[in-house]
Amino acid sequence: MAALSLRRNRDNRHIRELTREVRLHVEQFIQPLFVVEALREREAVPGLTEVYRDTTGTLLRQIEADLGQGITKFLLFGVPARKQDHDFSHAATTDVIGAVRRRFGSDIWLAVDVCLCSHTTHGHCGILNDNRDHVLNDASVTALADAALQFATAGADCVAPSDMQDGRVAAIRAALDQAGLERQSIMSYAAKFNSAFYGPFRLAADSAPGSDLPLRDRASYQIDPGRPADALLCAERDAAEGADILMVKPGLPYLDVLALLSSRIHKPWAVYQTSGEQAGIDLLAERGLTDPVRAQLETWTAFARAGANMIISYAARRARRYLDA
Repeated sequence: MAALSLRRNRDNRHIRELTREVRLHVEQFIQPLFVVEALREREAVPGLTEVYRDTTGTLLRQIEADLGQGITKFLLFGVPARKQDHDFSHAATTDVIGAVRRRFGSDIWLAVDVCLCSHTTHGHCGILNDNRDHVLNDASVTALADAALQFATAGADCVAPSDMQDGRVAAIRAALDQAGLERQSIMSYAAKFNSAFYGPFRLAADSAPGSDLPLRDRASYQIDPGRPADALLCAERDAAEGADILMVKPGLPYLDVLALLSSRIHKPWAVYQTSGEQAGIDLLAERGLTDPVRAQLETWTAFARAGANMIISYAARRARRYLDA
């Protein structure tokens, strides 16, 4: 009996391409975008390559460039000029959504992040109690549903609640349906962990929690890294409440969670390669310590292998270039 050879199917590029089980394609990538009301000119986001805080004008030009690279799906974060803790205004973001929709129509798919952390003086993802040591769940959900309704009315294809409050998917679905916006989808940050990998994002979105507060971090509403069962419960709840797409964030530290959840819940799954994960690749590449193309493709392949249908990545605009390398 011939000895087993596993290497014949690895022998050259052609056989490796033929036998590959996981294949990436540019259509599955979503590019995050930041639009900042107070800016007069665009700014680079520290630690990230080719990622910016944009004005409305530079955002439209960036989307045009991304379309030229085959990217047609985007996740928009609006950063208002004025911070407040109640009675939030989303006019700046809805104006941008309208401008994007008028310029690009159905050529793009636009999701808009739904959270309050960029709006509040304290940087938390909801409304605080008087002692400022607890996020009020129901009051926050009411404000989030209002924001989601405004974004969808302005032209968003999808709203993406990232706050991790209880019941926000149901509230948003009800608000959209009652307004006749039943075609707009919800992409829930269903399993969002209290992670150390969000640093550059918090600079980009001006959303870091204040260090002078009794509530100094987001551990009381984001998932503990040691509780994968909690992630499953959150995802099951959000699916039952009407989420069309479910998400795991961050990506690489939670591949096991993504694999578990995607095998249990048969919904489309997104994974968010966070700013900290991306900065790790970009900074290693900048110092000549890794090949950025190989590192990026390896991480993206891991996400698809673990069950992600779509990948939110700060390097999405490089995907076609890297996939063709």
